[in-house]
Amino acid sequence: MNIHSLNLGMLGTNCYILSAQSKALIIDPGGDEEVVQQYLEETQIQPVAIALTHAHFDHIGAVDGLRHHYDIPVYMHETEQDWLTDSSLNGSELFGVGEIASSKPPEYTLEEGKHDISGFECDILYTPGHSPGSISFWFSQDKMLIAGDTLFQRGIGRTDLPFGNHEELLESIENNILSLPDETIVYPGHGPKTTVKEEKHLNPFL
Repeated sequence: MNIHSLNLGMLGTNCYILSAQSKALIIDPGGDEEVVQQYLEETQIQPVAIALTHAHFDHIGAVDGLRHHYDIPVYMHETEQDWLTDSSLNGSELFGVGEIASSKPPEYTLEEGKHDISGFECDILYTPGHSPGSISFWFSQDKMLIAGDTLFQRGIGRTDLPFGNHEELLESIENNILSLPDETIVYPGHGPKTTVKEEKHLNPFL
């Protein structure tokens, strides 16, 4: 499976496009839907779904445009499904960046465990703390973790936003991420990728 990162939206959110056999899974399209469309057209891969690590405004800005343009479903944790359509919950109203919201709820909700997301098999790890419905996508065969805003290179997610919980975040990282194989590549919601081994030894917050 191939993975490609696009830096999107006003906060430079990492959108990941996973592809295999000319099919693509879009994770966290934070904005700039035309950039995503251009990449998909240039590579001639067909998106089959959008998946969200969580529903803060900087991770969902291009959801509506892409889901309607390609007629594809959205997957996310049930705890934040209302955030997708409510700017007062997803933070766009709080940060004064305009109303960023989707026109309808997700087609599917995800719980912890093994899932087939429109042909892409992965384990959903429930990793709350940055937000109550934060999840991470673990692709065991490829040793890849899409971690959202849970764990960064030498950093961790913010917990000073509404509904954040610092202790819960540290517990999520300790139990669900640092327990993965050391060689696991961690793809965060912002900034460069890292590995589980690096963060175990070098992350000052852990």
